[in-house]
Amino acid sequence: MAGDMTPENRRPTIAVVGGTGKEGKGLAYRWSKAGYAVIIGSRSIEKAQEAVRELTNAMGRPVELTAANNLDAASRASIVMLTVPYGAHGDILASIKPAVQGKLLIDATVPLRAGKVTSVQRVASGSAAEEARNVLGEGVAVAAAFHTISHEHLLSDEPVECDVLVTGTSPEARAETLALVEALGLRGWDAGPLENSSVSEGLTSLLIHINKRYGSRHAGIRITGAGRR
Repeated sequence: MAGDMTPENRRPTIAVVGGTGKEGKGLAYRWSKAGYAVIIGSRSIEKAQEAVRELTNAMGRPVELTAANNLDAASRASIVMLTVPYGAHGDILASIKPAVQGKLLIDATVPLRAGKVTSVQRVASGSAAEEARNVLGEGVAVAAAFHTISHEHLLSDEPVECDVLVTGTSPEARAETLALVEALGLRGWDAGPLENSSVSEGLTSLLIHINKRYGSRHAGIRITGAGRR
């Protein structure tokens, strides 16, 4: 647990920028329970504080979970998790750019268009994660993950049968992200360079369609036939 850690083995602090949304709260919940110090970031400090209260009450014990505005959260953390609607993606990236230099940013953003969420939306940069890399520059390691995990799974204490695909700008960025995936109790796969994020982002629309077509709420993906090394 967090209280048992020494400075030598302390886990990195994670900022969840846009953390008042359902996916952000789910990630913050699981990382907090795993013993990480988590900062929930929002454009509204009041919303961030309310999210902290909600999650702390749900866990029923003290955890290192705090609230901040997005820029402050990104400044105080060594890893930044971005969970924002695509419409806010560019503006929030620009606002936190100075605070994420030299850090790892994990992007869960999916280009979705109102009224067309079951159709894959193509963007000029290839994917939202590639847009993040273009905005932030070479000083930031960028990974993309968590596009296919329902917030309902994350906010539950039950085992999750869905897998997580991780793409990134380097093997090191992917490895660090995969370690955080496993800390959530999930199984992750190295899915290659960041350019492949267009595929994993597109799976979100596919899964939304499956949910609607078959009356489910949290369809996911599972990789089979591949050995683990």
